[in-house]
Amino acid sequence: MNIYFRLVQNTFRECVREPVYFLLLLIGVCMIGILPTFTMYVFREQIKLVVDSAMAITLVLGLITATLCASHTITREMRNGTVLLLLSKPVTRWSFILAKLTGLMAALTMFTLLLGSAGFSAIMIAKDQFRIDLPVMAAYFLLLALCCGAAGVCNYLKGVCFSSYASIFMTCAVPLFSIAVFLIRGVPDDEGFVAPSQYIAAVLLLFPAVWIMGAIAAALATRVGVVANLTVCSLLFLLGLISKFISRNWAQGTGADSMFSWLPLEIAEPVANAFKSICGAVARLFLPDWQYFWMADALASHTQVPASYVIYAFIYCTLYAGAWSALAIALFHDREVAKDAIN
Repeated sequence: MNIYFRLVQNTFRECVREPVYFLLLLIGVCMIGILPTFTMYVFREQIKLVVDSAMAITLVLGLITATLCASHTITREMRNGTVLLLLSKPVTRWSFILAKLTGLMAALTMFTLLLGSAGFSAIMIAKDQFRIDLPVMAAYFLLLALCCGAAGVCNYLKGVCFSSYASIFMTCAVPLFSIAVFLIRGVPDDEGFVAPSQYIAAVLLLFPAVWIMGAIAAALATRVGVVANLTVCSLLFLLGLISKFISRNWAQGTGADSMFSWLPLEIAEPVANAFKSICGAVARLFLPDWQYFWMADALASHTQVPASYVIYAFIYCTLYAGAWSALAIALFHDREVAKDAIN
């Protein structure tokens, strides 16, 4: 068990040390930070614009981060021979994959936490329809600069990794900054303002969505490279956005009716209906439904997300991510890891 936790810790460190992880994190917080500047072109919809855009940025960048980190920690280690060294020790293949998954999930959790906190800071900046809170916006970007500066000082004095320290500093500072701004500024006098409890519930549902992306990317990383991994994950993401539409078309389409038209009429109809039901169930099974985790519309209508819904979403994430984790273990179990290292 000690070896397992060491692998988890090393995987987490590898992810946050990657320059691309820090770059995507910095791009995300900066993009969310400048969202309030676009609210001057909407009419009493500034909060909705910020919330929708911040959540979309979190999901899209979470997909890219999950794919790149999974490819770095799994695919690259198989190619450079690091896996051979680990498997020569008392480390089983299934524990190796589970440790990689756990460390990847921890890095994605930190990524989502930071972007979610940055989103609430952007809401506080864009709290008025006629102006933005420029002092808070300046303090937000100054805080990001201070975090990067502190990481640079630590890198110069102690030789530590700049990317990981900057990411950790921002993850600790931005949530505290959001809380401090809310306590100091107070609730704005705007009917479109999102209550913190509602926003927290909506952001909580982004975590399982990003975790599912990480599980899919980790399973694919055992067999394909980073380009193919990113392509397949992007395709699953786009198809998952319309998974209900796809499954409904399977259930209501007429293709199956013509497929079984050669059967007797009294048999063809029930067989076609059963076939369409099975195809619709398979589509729902293999395509993750991202709409379960998208609560921007609920925030726009000021609807409180029930705690039971959050629990069901986490159960759905556990089952779906668990299935992909089992697939990752199965794919890696008979994977020839020495072949890529020798070549």
